[in-house]
Amino acid sequence: MITGAGGSIGSEIARQVAKLEPQCIILVGRGENSIFEIQQELLASSPDLRIYSVIADVRNLEAMDDLMGEMHPTVIFHAAAHKHVPLMEANPKEAITNNVRGTLNMAELAIKHCVKKFVLISTDKAVNPSSVMGATKRVCEKIILALGQESNVEFSAVRFGNVLGSRGSLIPVIESQIRRGGPVTVTDREMTRYFMTIPEATQLVLQAGAIGKRGEIYILDMGQPIKIVDLVYELIKMHNLTPDVDIEIKFTGIRPGEKLHEILNYQDEGLTGTVHPKIKAIPAVSHYDIRSIQEELKNLEIMQNSKELVSALHKLASDNSEHPTLR
Repeated sequence: MITGAGGSIGSEIARQVAKLEPQCIILVGRGENSIFEIQQELLASSPDLRIYSVIADVRNLEAMDDLMGEMHPTVIFHAAAHKHVPLMEANPKEAITNNVRGTLNMAELAIKHCVKKFVLISTDKAVNPSSVMGATKRVCEKIILALGQESNVEFSAVRFGNVLGSRGSLIPVIESQIRRGGPVTVTDREMTRYFMTIPEATQLVLQAGAIGKRGEIYILDMGQPIKIVDLVYELIKMHNLTPDVDIEIKFTGIRPGEKLHEILNYQDEGLTGTVHPKIKAIPAVSHYDIRSIQEELKNLEIMQNSKELVSALHKLASDNSEHPTLR
């Protein structure tokens, strides 16, 4: 079962899993068009594969319970999430219900329905989160870490940076601005990000899922971070244009929730090697309490004041003095 199966990562997971000849694939997503597209693609490339396409919302506990009770998935790749940082700054309650509540629903149902493996797709923005999106993903990681210590499901999370060409991501936006004749907007001259192609990131997600144990976080080797402005210059040149001559580059300032630089792990997380040279592991920890997380989430969901909501979310995402939240 793949949630968020119509998204950039979810659909690529579906493509790569299809090549491994599973008994069946269950594509779950809210957007009917994107689910239809990946369904049709898989029907053409893997005509003998049983494919079940389900339009459903991971926030709907009853619907997901019924689905899992009917389908009995062995492995779940949970890719369903809101990912756009500035949009989630403006819509914190939506980020919490979709990302955190959706993850908790799926994780608890995985235990109920005796799923063997559950792999959460996480992000480098979950490390010292400065954004609502990053904070929700850190809480999701905590859910996986907590449940991994007290169930038979092999829960794990895979944390990586930006993927090249994903829907609504940086490069398609830059390409669109270049085609329009500019200007190309860059938030800050010094801003850097980690990048990886969608197929490469997904291949490593599958590898991490295969080696995953209970309550571990896996970090993909993203190489060296790249300056956004350098990437912009190269893309403009690839269009046979001259930066700052044919195409203006306009610096707009860091947007709400953004960081100048992302990091892939906390200093004290104790990275270890794995059998795969491009995947590091953070050993499972046992000091997160799922009941406390559940209660805090209920409190978040009834809060009406956005400022108080965001503050409480960051408090839940942080590990007090051990991992201070950067604001």
